[in-house]
Amino acid sequence: MARIAGVAKDRAGLKLKLVYRFGPKMMKKLSGREPQTASGMEPIEIWAHQPKMLFGMGKFNQSVRKGKAVDDRIKNLVELKGAQMIGCEYCVDLGSQICRHSGFCDDELRALPYYRQSDLFTERERLALDYAVAVMRTPVEVTDELFAAMKEHFSDQQLVEITALLTVVNLDRFNAAFGIGPAGFSEGMVCVPPDRPNAGPLARIA
Repeated sequence: MARIAGVAKDRAGLKLKLVYRFGPKMMKKLSGREPQTASGMEPIEIWAHQPKMLFGMGKFNQSVRKGKAVDDRIKNLVELKGAQMIGCEYCVDLGSQICRHSGFCDDELRALPYYRQSDLFTERERLALDYAVAVMRTPVEVTDELFAAMKEHFSDQQLVEITALLTVVNLDRFNAAFGIGPAGFSEGMVCVPPDRPNAGPLARIA
């Protein structure tokens, strides 16, 4: 259960009520499945305490996701990896199902925490995941060498799109801070576990 209650539908304004009405349909279209243990709208319901922030965040999120320079498989991989590193249970639950719905197999989901040792990902995909890991760390750990390697495989337009997507993924910290748990999008199926590093210096997982 989240640390604060979300805004109930009967307390929401007109625009919010439209979000509450159409949000679940959009989530199902994206994931191919309805949540099994919760409404799936918990993050929106909590953002709704600040409607202007909610709609501003939504516009930014949508504009980034409209990018078409990078294929969906790469984007889904780096987004799920970023959510895993933040430790957002809601996001890895939803993200795992989105990946599965887009064509990922269970073995690929199981291998994501150990992608560097897996032959299920291409070298280009592993490099993108290295970049995701480096961007998501605090402080950011993108070295000149890593960026140069990225430039060999991705155009400037693609680099901006991937980095912007990871910036959106950082919003998942909102969900983690409020303790928003999984909604059951991956209930009964393979789900990538959140990565919860111990306090102190972060150990690399790749």
